[in-house]
Amino acid sequence: MSAHKVLLAGESWVSTSTHIKGFDQFPTATYHTGADELLAALKGGPLDVRFMPSHAAQADFPQSLEAMQEYDAIVLSDIGANTLLLHPDTWIKSKPTPNRLRLLRDYVREGGALLMFGGYYSFQGINGGARYHKTAVEEILPVSCLPVDDRVEVPESFLPVVTGSSDHPILAGLGTEWPMLLGFNEVVVKDGAEVLATVSTDYGSLPLLVSGTYGKGRTVVWTSDVGPHWLPPEFIAWQGYKKLFEQQILWAIGRD
Repeated sequence: MSAHKVLLAGESWVSTSTHIKGFDQFPTATYHTGADELLAALKGGPLDVRFMPSHAAQADFPQSLEAMQEYDAIVLSDIGANTLLLHPDTWIKSKPTPNRLRLLRDYVREGGALLMFGGYYSFQGINGGARYHKTAVEEILPVSCLPVDDRVEVPESFLPVVTGSSDHPILAGLGTEWPMLLGFNEVVVKDGAEVLATVSTDYGSLPLLVSGTYGKGRTVVWTSDVGPHWLPPEFIAWQGYKKLFEQQILWAIGRD
Protein backbone atom coordinates (compact mmCIF):
# COMPACT_ATOMS: atom_id res chain seq x y z
CA MET A 1 0.00 0.00 0.00
CA SER A 2 1.36 3.43 -0.92
CA ALA A 3 2.03 5.97 1.79
CA HIS A 4 -0.54 8.65 2.58
CA LYS A 5 0.42 12.06 1.23
CA VAL A 6 0.65 14.74 3.90
CA LEU A 7 1.45 18.45 3.56
CA LEU A 8 3.12 20.00 6.61
CA ALA A 9 3.19 23.79 6.30
CA GLY A 10 5.00 26.15 8.66
CA GLU A 11 7.76 25.56 11.20
CA SER A 12 10.42 27.86 9.76
CA TRP A 13 11.76 31.30 10.51
CA VAL A 14 14.67 33.67 9.90
CA SER A 15 16.43 35.38 12.80
CA THR A 16 18.53 38.53 12.59
CA SER A 17 21.10 39.73 15.09
CA THR A 18 23.21 42.85 15.47
CA HIS A 19 26.68 42.30 16.93
CA ILE A 20 28.20 45.38 18.57
CA LYS A 21 31.95 45.36 19.29
CA GLY A 22 32.89 48.73 20.71
CA PHE A 23 32.61 51.27 17.93
CA ASP A 24 31.86 48.63 15.29
CA GLN A 25 28.75 46.61 14.55
CA PHE A 26 27.58 44.09 11.97
CA PRO A 27 24.33 42.19 11.33
CA THR A 28 23.88 38.45 10.76
CA ALA A 29 20.89 36.38 9.65
CA THR A 30 20.20 32.69 10.33
CA TYR A 31 17.53 30.31 9.03
CA HIS A 32 15.83 27.81 11.35
CA THR A 33 13.31 24.98 11.08
CA GLY A 34 11.26 23.60 13.96
CA ALA A 35 10.02 20.31 12.52
CA ASP A 36 13.31 18.48 12.04
CA GLU A 37 12.66 16.02 14.86
CA LEU A 38 9.09 15.34 13.73
CA LEU A 39 10.06 14.84 10.09
CA ALA A 40 12.83 12.45 11.10
CA ALA A 41 10.42 10.46 13.30
CA LEU A 42 7.79 10.14 10.56
CA LYS A 43 10.24 9.19 7.82
CA GLY A 44 9.89 5.71 6.39
CA GLY A 45 6.45 5.03 7.87
CA PRO A 46 2.94 5.08 6.39
CA LEU A 47 3.08 8.84 5.79
CA ASP A 48 4.75 10.59 2.87
CA VAL A 49 5.26 14.07 4.32
CA ARG A 50 6.03 17.10 2.16
CA PHE A 51 7.49 19.88 4.29
CA MET A 52 6.63 23.39 3.08
CA PRO A 53 8.39 26.02 5.20
CA SER A 54 6.53 29.19 6.05
CA HIS A 55 8.38 31.44 3.60
CA ALA A 56 7.57 29.03 0.76
CA ALA A 57 3.96 28.52 1.82
CA GLN A 58 3.04 32.14 1.18
CA ALA A 59 3.33 31.52 -2.56
CA ASP A 60 3.28 27.71 -2.87
CA PHE A 61 0.52 26.57 -0.52
CA PRO A 62 -2.29 25.08 -2.70
CA GLN A 63 -4.61 27.67 -4.25
CA SER A 64 -7.44 25.36 -5.31
CA LEU A 65 -9.57 22.63 -3.77
CA GLU A 66 -8.27 20.19 -6.36
CA ALA A 67 -4.65 20.95 -5.41
CA MET A 68 -5.44 20.47 -1.72
CA GLN A 69 -7.16 17.19 -2.46
CA GLU A 70 -3.87 15.80 -3.76
CA TYR A 71 -3.03 15.41 -0.07
CA ASP A 72 -4.69 12.98 2.33
CA ALA A 73 -3.98 15.38 5.20
CA ILE A 74 -2.81 18.96 5.65
CA VAL A 75 -1.01 20.06 8.81
CA LEU A 76 -0.65 23.71 9.86
CA SER A 77 2.10 24.11 12.44
CA ASP A 78 3.37 27.47 13.65
CA ILE A 79 2.22 29.34 10.55
CA GLY A 80 -0.02 32.38 10.87
CA ALA A 81 -3.19 33.07 8.93
CA ASN A 82 -1.61 36.05 7.16
CA THR A 83 0.88 33.80 5.39
CA LEU A 84 -2.00 31.90 3.79
CA LEU A 85 -4.17 34.96 3.16
CA LEU A 86 -1.54 37.21 1.63
CA HIS A 87 -0.22 35.50 -1.49
CA PRO A 88 2.53 37.68 -3.07
CA ASP A 89 0.20 38.51 -5.97
CA THR A 90 -2.21 40.11 -3.49
CA TRP A 91 0.39 41.54 -1.09
CA ILE A 92 2.73 43.00 -3.71
CA LYS A 93 0.66 43.35 -6.91
CA SER A 94 -2.82 44.01 -5.44
CA LYS A 95 -4.34 41.17 -7.44
CA PRO A 96 -7.23 39.02 -6.16
CA THR A 97 -6.19 35.49 -5.18
CA PRO A 98 -8.12 32.55 -3.66
CA ASN A 99 -8.86 32.65 0.07
CA ARG A 100 -6.92 29.59 1.19
CA LEU A 101 -8.52 29.54 4.64
CA ARG A 102 -11.93 29.10 3.01
CA LEU A 103 -10.50 26.50 0.66
CA LEU A 104 -9.27 24.53 3.69
CA ARG A 105 -12.82 24.60 5.02
CA ASP A 106 -14.08 23.21 1.71
CA TYR A 107 -11.30 20.61 1.73
CA VAL A 108 -12.36 19.24 5.12
CA ARG A 109 -16.07 19.48 4.34
CA GLU A 110 -15.46 17.25 1.33
CA GLY A 111 -13.56 14.64 3.35
CA GLY A 112 -10.08 16.05 3.86
CA ALA A 113 -8.08 15.89 7.08
CA LEU A 114 -6.77 19.03 8.79
CA LEU A 115 -4.50 19.16 11.82
CA MET A 116 -3.13 22.17 13.68
CA PHE A 117 -0.15 21.84 16.01
CA GLY A 118 0.66 24.54 18.54
CA GLY A 119 3.29 27.24 18.55
CA TYR A 120 3.82 30.99 18.59
CA TYR A 121 1.96 31.33 15.27
CA SER A 122 -0.75 28.71 15.75
CA PHE A 123 -4.35 29.29 16.89
CA GLN A 124 -4.23 32.98 17.97
CA GLY A 125 -0.53 33.01 18.86
CA ILE A 126 1.88 35.56 20.25
CA ASN A 127 0.33 39.01 20.59
CA GLY A 128 -2.70 37.57 18.76
CA GLY A 129 -0.62 37.54 15.59
CA ALA A 130 -1.50 34.06 14.27
CA ARG A 131 -5.01 35.41 13.79
CA TYR A 132 -7.12 32.30 13.23
CA HIS A 133 -9.93 33.63 15.47
CA LYS A 134 -13.15 34.15 13.45
CA THR A 135 -11.70 32.57 10.31
CA ALA A 136 -12.85 29.63 8.19
CA VAL A 137 -10.06 27.52 9.68
CA GLU A 138 -11.34 28.13 13.21
CA GLU A 139 -14.80 27.09 11.98
CA ILE A 140 -13.58 23.61 11.09
CA LEU A 141 -11.29 23.00 14.08
CA PRO A 142 -12.65 21.10 17.11
CA VAL A 143 -11.69 24.12 19.26
CA SER A 144 -12.27 27.87 19.24
CA CYS A 145 -9.39 30.34 19.40
CA LEU A 146 -9.13 33.12 21.95
CA PRO A 147 -9.26 36.69 20.58
CA VAL A 148 -6.01 37.54 22.40
CA ASP A 149 -2.48 36.21 22.87
CA ASP A 150 -3.19 32.60 23.81
CA ARG A 151 0.26 31.35 24.83
CA VAL A 152 0.63 29.75 28.24
CA GLU A 153 4.29 29.53 29.17
CA VAL A 154 5.03 26.89 31.81
CA PRO A 155 8.76 27.21 32.60
CA GLU A 156 8.46 24.85 35.58
CA SER A 157 6.98 22.21 33.23
CA PHE A 158 3.77 20.19 33.47
CA LEU A 159 2.80 16.59 32.79
CA PRO A 160 0.01 15.91 30.27
CA VAL A 161 -3.11 14.17 31.56
CA VAL A 162 -4.60 11.52 29.28
CA THR A 163 -8.40 11.72 29.43
CA GLY A 164 -9.41 9.69 26.39
CA SER A 165 -9.96 5.95 26.21
CA SER A 166 -6.85 3.85 25.71
CA ASP A 167 -8.56 2.10 22.80
CA HIS A 168 -8.87 5.34 20.81
CA PRO A 169 -6.67 4.96 17.70
CA ILE A 170 -4.78 8.18 18.46
CA LEU A 171 -3.88 6.99 21.96
CA ALA A 172 -3.16 3.35 21.16
CA GLY A 173 0.04 2.14 22.76
CA LEU A 174 0.89 5.49 24.36
CA GLY A 175 -0.04 4.69 27.96
CA THR A 176 -0.82 7.42 30.46
CA GLU A 177 2.68 8.50 31.52
CA TRP A 178 3.81 11.15 29.04
CA PRO A 179 6.93 13.35 29.41
CA MET A 180 6.81 16.96 30.54
CA LEU A 181 5.97 19.96 28.39
CA LEU A 182 6.87 23.63 28.78
CA GLY A 183 3.89 25.44 27.29
CA PHE A 184 0.83 25.41 25.04
CA ASN A 185 -1.81 27.53 23.32
CA GLU A 186 -5.04 28.06 25.25
CA VAL A 187 -8.18 27.14 23.29
CA VAL A 188 -11.84 26.40 24.03
CA VAL A 189 -13.30 22.99 23.20
CA LYS A 190 -16.34 23.00 20.92
CA ASP A 191 -19.47 20.97 21.58
CA GLY A 192 -19.17 17.50 20.13
CA ALA A 193 -15.37 17.44 20.11
CA GLU A 194 -13.48 14.73 21.99
CA VAL A 195 -10.75 15.75 24.44
CA LEU A 196 -8.08 13.05 24.48
CA ALA A 197 -5.56 14.80 26.74
CA THR A 198 -5.33 17.96 28.82
CA VAL A 199 -2.66 19.99 30.54
CA SER A 200 -2.24 19.60 34.30
CA THR A 201 -4.85 20.68 36.83
CA ASP A 202 -2.48 23.49 37.90
CA TYR A 203 -3.33 25.11 34.57
CA GLY A 204 -7.04 24.38 34.61
CA SER A 205 -6.97 21.07 32.71
CA LEU A 206 -7.10 23.03 29.47
CA PRO A 207 -7.19 21.06 26.19
CA LEU A 208 -3.98 19.55 24.87
CA LEU A 209 -5.16 16.99 22.31
CA VAL A 210 -8.65 17.23 20.76
CA SER A 211 -10.30 15.45 17.83
CA GLY A 212 -13.42 16.35 15.90
CA THR A 213 -15.28 16.20 12.61
CA TYR A 214 -16.54 18.72 10.07
CA GLY A 215 -18.68 17.70 7.13
CA LYS A 216 -17.17 14.52 5.71
CA GLY A 217 -13.72 15.24 7.16
CA ARG A 218 -11.85 15.02 10.43
CA THR A 219 -9.76 17.52 12.38
CA VAL A 220 -7.24 17.23 15.22
CA VAL A 221 -5.43 19.82 17.32
CA TRP A 222 -2.36 19.40 19.49
CA THR A 223 -1.97 22.64 21.42
CA SER A 224 1.70 22.27 22.38
CA ASP A 225 4.70 22.19 20.06
CA VAL A 226 6.25 19.48 17.87
CA GLY A 227 9.78 20.42 18.91
CA PRO A 228 11.73 22.97 21.00
CA HIS A 229 10.99 25.06 22.93
CA TRP A 230 7.72 23.76 24.38
CA LEU A 231 8.79 20.16 23.67
CA PRO A 232 11.91 19.33 25.71
CA PRO A 233 14.45 16.71 24.56
CA GLU A 234 12.87 14.17 26.92
CA PHE A 235 9.60 14.34 25.01
CA ILE A 236 11.29 13.97 21.64
CA ALA A 237 13.29 10.97 22.94
CA TRP A 238 10.13 9.34 24.32
CA GLN A 239 9.21 6.12 22.55
CA GLY A 240 5.68 7.47 22.07
CA TYR A 241 6.77 10.64 20.22
CA LYS A 242 6.46 9.13 16.74
CA LYS A 243 3.23 7.27 17.56
CA LEU A 244 1.57 10.37 19.01
CA PHE A 245 1.86 12.42 15.82
CA GLU A 246 1.65 9.57 13.31
CA GLN A 247 -1.55 8.27 14.90
CA GLN A 248 -3.11 11.73 14.96
CA ILE A 249 -2.57 12.09 11.22
CA LEU A 250 -3.70 8.56 10.40
CA TRP A 251 -6.90 8.99 12.44
CA ALA A 252 -7.66 12.29 10.74
CA ILE A 253 -7.22 10.64 7.35
CA GLY A 254 -9.66 7.96 8.41
CA ARG A 255 -7.27 5.11 9.11
CA ASP A 256 -8.78 4.03 12.43
